[in-house]
Amino acid sequence: MTTLNRSLLIGTATAMIALASCGSPEAPAPAPPAAPEAVEVTYSVDTATSAVDWKGTMVGVKSHTGTLHFTSGELKEKGGALTGGSFTVDMRSYTFTDTNYAKPGSKQGTKQNLMGHLMSPEFFAVDSFPTAQFTITSVSGNTATGDMTIRGHKSTEKVENINITADGKTLSATGDLTFNRQKYGVSWNSPMKDMVLSNDIVLKIVLKGTAK
Repeated sequence: MTTLNRSLLIGTATAMIALASCGSPEAPAPAPPAAPEAVEVTYSVDTATSAVDWKGTMVGVKSHTGTLHFTSGELKEKGGALTGGSFTVDMRSYTFTDTNYAKPGSKQGTKQNLMGHLMSPEFFAVDSFPTAQFTITSVSGNTATGDMTIRGHKSTEKVENINITADGKTLSATGDLTFNRQKYGVSWNSPMKDMVLSNDIVLKIVLKGTAK
């Protein structure tokens, strides 16, 4: 074998050994699976555990607080955020939680007096308008805008500071709503008496629900 042939043979063998020692290039790692897209879930409001806490104030005198209950409702949630819904409140379900009342037997300032005023035509006229409704029209962050109807009057209101927890099976949500009662015809016929009451009614909405 000539020197030239021997050199070619040795060079070829060396190259083959080098290639074998390098091995095949590694394949790129597979991309992680995409996260599943959030699905909108509709929850039925549990009327037994949901409520509206309310507060009304006699200017410079005292406040009264209590609760109202729901007749029906539903909320929509997607990815942990509220997306829509509506609920109906029973305006005859008043209960009182404060103690700023005159003693039983007094002619004025008792719980019975307040109940009579709230249910009368001067205030919420519950015989003619036994329910109030709120329907969400849009949601931005933790604020829901919607149409509220009281005594047949409809106006746009905002539920703010919404806090919602949902897992696809159950939902818990709270929010704050303050509305001007005058927009809904809730006022005393006597201007002097009506001036004593704050126009603002403050609500704390507490909703519990289960997925449909």
